[in-house]
Amino acid sequence: MTNVSKAMELIVAGYVKVRDRRALVDLLAHRRKVLAQLEAVSGINPENAAKAIQEELAVIEAGLEALKPPPGSLPENEWS
Repeated sequence: MTNVSKAMELIVAGYVKVRDRRALVDLLAHRRKVLAQLEAVSGINPENAAKAIQEELAVIEAGLEALKPPPGSLPENEWS
C-alpha cells in the first residue's frame, strides 16, 4: 500500500489510539460511498482515484480490526 495517503494513515492511527471505533466506522462508510460514486461516473476514467480509495478502505479496515475485542469479551451484537 505504497500509495495510501499519509494523512489517512495518521487519521486511522489517531482513531485507533483513542479507540474511537464509531469514527472509524463512519469514515469507512464515507469512503465506500465515495468509491461507489466514483464508479458510477461516466465520461472519465476513475481508475486511479478508485484504487486510492480502495487502499484507504484497507487501512481503515485494519484499524477496525486492531480495535476488535478479544473473542468472548463482549456479546457478539456489540461488535457488529
